[in-house]
Amino acid sequence: MTVPVLRCSVHPVASGAPNAELLVLGPSLGTTTSLWSPALAELSQNYRVLRYDLPGHGDSPAATEPFSFAELAEAVLALVDAVGGGSFHYAGVSMGGGIGLQLAADHAGRLRSVSVICSGAKFGVTDGWITRAAQTRASGTASLVGISAERWFAPGFLQRDPAHGTRALNELLDIDDESYALCCDALGVFDLRDRVADISVPALCVGGEFDVATPPEGVQDLAAELGAAYVLVADAGHLPALERPAEVAAAVLGLVDAVVAGGVAGGVAGGTVAAGTGVVLPGAFATTPATSPAGTSPLATGAEIYDAGMIVRREVLGDTHVDAANAKITPETADFQNFITRYAWGEIWTRPGLDRRTRSFLTLACLVTGGHESELRMHVRAALTNGLTRAEIAEALLHTAIYAGVPAANSALAAARETFAALDAE
Repeated sequence: MTVPVLRCSVHPVASGAPNAELLVLGPSLGTTTSLWSPALAELSQNYRVLRYDLPGHGDSPAATEPFSFAELAEAVLALVDAVGGGSFHYAGVSMGGGIGLQLAADHAGRLRSVSVICSGAKFGVTDGWITRAAQTRASGTASLVGISAERWFAPGFLQRDPAHGTRALNELLDIDDESYALCCDALGVFDLRDRVADISVPALCVGGEFDVATPPEGVQDLAAELGAAYVLVADAGHLPALERPAEVAAAVLGLVDAVVAGGVAGGVAGGTVAAGTGVVLPGAFATTPATSPAGTSPLATGAEIYDAGMIVRREVLGDTHVDAANAKITPETADFQNFITRYAWGEIWTRPGLDRRTRSFLTLACLVTGGHESELRMHVRAALTNGLTRAEIAEALLHTAIYAGVPAANSALAAARETFAALDAE
């Protein structure tokens, strides 16, 4: 056994408070720091936030040796010590929640509060994790995408928010297979059930209404053992921080704010509630700045560039087109789809130097020159969305006849004519 190396992102407090306390956010197995991105703005308003990746996930290096939850807890403490040390608040989802319980059991003096989300003191049965680890070693994380799509999200979430859901599933493909399997090995032997009653850190337990991986009844039982508050997030599955970020942020901040104000000591009374730019730190640590759809920061993470690109891609091409493209993603094409969203739409189309009308003019001209008629049809529709008229599109294609050649322009005009006719028919 060995303490794995983890990497993290640190976000400054938005309010600028000089003595803001630290809130550490832990991910679920198979996800990265981006799991917490939708809730980050609210959580970092009054607190410094540290998000970390599990071994072989996101920015953390791959693991080659087995590790335990106790060693993962030690690795989290090392991150905290690297950014200033001291006591901190903690919130984690699923496996990240289990690491929070381990911290509370082993290092209670370091924790100000712990929020355990869709998690428990024991995860399933050991044989199930042995099987999952073997499957991952044999077939890779790509073999887990289908079952993860079913178990992670509440019914309808992928249709309601395909950008975040697809990104999470795409990130699963990039996780190191052996590191994922070693996480499964650690989950198989993790068991804090005999220590829960002794945990005295102020606590909160959050369940998801439709969570089948850690059913809400079990999370509520854990809250009772901890003497903690219990919050049930309606219309959420196993990843409520992604699915219902506002509700999760409000629940976590409810506990953290109370502890900071001095209103909570030890366990919390039980109950059910329905539902920036920083400095690069040395070594393994780096801050993650905020991004904007108007132009991604050069320090933005890949996940944030992807998100910004998906927003623009949907605005320009339309939900129907993007949903159809996402529905066709396979393990073999996932990297290409991620590449297109990140680099074409996230890096180029988000740049503020040209407006979208101008970018559509340039795109049409480039596609005519390259003879890419299929893409041209798609971008004729996009150009209309971006404010070009049919007459302006025709004028742009006529202009290409001089510089790209009459045959290319003739084919392009035919493609545009067919696209206009299809739109009229619709």
